[in-house]
Amino acid sequence: MAAKNKKSSDGRRSICENRRARHSYHILDTMEVGVVLTGSEVKSLRAGNANLIDSYVRIERGEMWMVGVHIAEYEQANRYNHQSRATRKLLAKRSEIESWHRKIREKGLTSVPLELYFKGSWVKAKVALVKGKAEHDKRHALREKQDKREMERAMKDRSR
Repeated sequence: MAAKNKKSSDGRRSICENRRARHSYHILDTMEVGVVLTGSEVKSLRAGNANLIDSYVRIERGEMWMVGVHIAEYEQANRYNHQSRATRKLLAKRSEIESWHRKIREKGLTSVPLELYFKGSWVKAKVALVKGKAEHDKRHALREKQDKREMERAMKDRSR
């Protein structure tokens, strides 16, 4: 789901969000990481052509990798174009990576990217340490969201 470059108050310009992850998981911790990209990938991201659905973060040999992120090919990149679903390296401090890796191994958690955004000229990713929700938790969250929306509508109608 592309957010089409909305600029926030802290100078971040959102590229895309993973809303399904917020629905399917309990978010325990988040971290901002850098993303290693090629030139054609950055140009495609500037056009807002990315999707985080079904993506996850894998930790191997002390390095973080983002798997399953779709960055559309850049049309003007000729034969040096990138692969749209390539595995991309994430940049974070070694101590943070080791801490997350320990939590993932011991507690059975997983890690998913929540958002891609520009911070200045750099592409950053917001990565979350998550625990899966049970089906009844998802229904409960949807019901709360719907009740809140109905309450806001009733308050709005009442104020008229």
